[in-house]
Amino acid sequence: MPALDAFRAAIGADHVLTDPPALAPYLTDWTGAYTGTALAALRPGSTGEVAALLRLAGEHGVRLIPQGGNTGVSAGATPPKTGRNAILSTARLNTIRAIDPAARTATAEAGVVLETLQGATAEHGLDFPVMFGARGTAQLGGVLATNAGGANVLRHGNTRDLCLGIEAVLPDGRVIDTLSGLRKDNSGYDLRHLLIGSEGTLGIITAATLRLTPAPGARATAFLALESLGAGLAVLNRLQDASGGLVEACEWLPLAMIEAILAAHPTLRAPLTPIPAHGLLVELASARPSDAAPVLDDLLLAGVEAEMAAGRITDGMVAHSEAQRRALWALREAVLPSILAAGEMLALDVALPLSRLPAFVEEADAVAAAHGLRPLLVAHLGDGNVHYTVVAPDGGALDPARMGAYTEALLTVLRKMGGSYSAEHGIGRAKAGLQARWKDPAAFAALCAVKQALDPAGVLNPGVLFPEQG
Repeated sequence: MPALDAFRAAIGADHVLTDPPALAPYLTDWTGAYTGTALAALRPGSTGEVAALLRLAGEHGVRLIPQGGNTGVSAGATPPKTGRNAILSTARLNTIRAIDPAARTATAEAGVVLETLQGATAEHGLDFPVMFGARGTAQLGGVLATNAGGANVLRHGNTRDLCLGIEAVLPDGRVIDTLSGLRKDNSGYDLRHLLIGSEGTLGIITAATLRLTPAPGARATAFLALESLGAGLAVLNRLQDASGGLVEACEWLPLAMIEAILAAHPTLRAPLTPIPAHGLLVELASARPSDAAPVLDDLLLAGVEAEMAAGRITDGMVAHSEAQRRALWALREAVLPSILAAGEMLALDVALPLSRLPAFVEEADAVAAAHGLRPLLVAHLGDGNVHYTVVAPDGGALDPARMGAYTEALLTVLRKMGGSYSAEHGIGRAKAGLQARWKDPAAFAALCAVKQALDPAGVLNPGVLFPEQG
């Protein structure tokens, strides 16, 4: 096939995978819910090779699907079932080009695994503070392309807030290079932020310059039983005030979710007995030498005791060792695998104004009950992000007709409360149809215009963010 021959000439035959066993891992998303087809998996080793592949794809009418660690849950890196598709894997773009301790920046390529980057920066007493369960396999390019969030958004923001510049290849093969790491640059549209979160539909990010933070020298971690979800916001504010803003993570784990975790992972243990209806995993962190572990522990305990006296916390445990801390975080990181183990699922990753979280959960639970569904949810409490998932009560298959009606009812509640149907997992293929129906019409038209301007031939990631045409 001429296209494959051209790809082989550009990057070497060994890096154009076409044998079905070699190709298979690239065709299915992490959840197993989406599988597509592709002519090949292409594994370029440099930005120049990425540019060459994009130019060749345009010439030969091949559509490219960028893929990093393939850890997403919205099928944004999965090829469609039809068409002349090829996977473009960033796995070989895996060089950390520079770490600048004085500027507190790192420049790394798209295929660098998040945990690898964090290990390298830790050697300089620094951290790239993006924290989520898949960090051992997620690659930087995908983290940026989806504007990943995680548990530390409360303090450090989403990935875009930690990115100072990018290198990216546009659909026609031209390369954008803004890796200088400028903190201020008002010289026109910010192409960096346009490409971050675009899910590989406008260009392929090949490298980035990232802002680093001092690595925490001390942490204080607790699991708290709340009187209500609404009480959690008051607890968070109290701890933020008492610690001077040192709360790094604040994760809400309700009873049903913890029960599902324990059922799927028998080696894990509940942090409190009985398991509370509303659990809160909270962590303070500081890099200041004056905030040694006893100081942070005292700050945390003082805040907890005050909230217990107010009746908003009913019980709690503070981790007194790193092993206890890791055990608490193991519960949180087991959430997604535990939901997958509970049966066929439908997940909505939503964001709400903080004050409306309790009302949304109450109404959403009522909608789930009315449709005979079992909710399994968790929330990044401090940034209003709720991962609202439902499964069948018996762990069986979900009825498509019922799920359509359920989704419409839930989104109606979400819209009423001013929320977003995509907080940190992106749109991908999973929500592309929903996007076309529920996005503000003027905003959606603007998105379509940007896509048409940068990728008029539809070379990159067809069917992601926008429903595929034809």
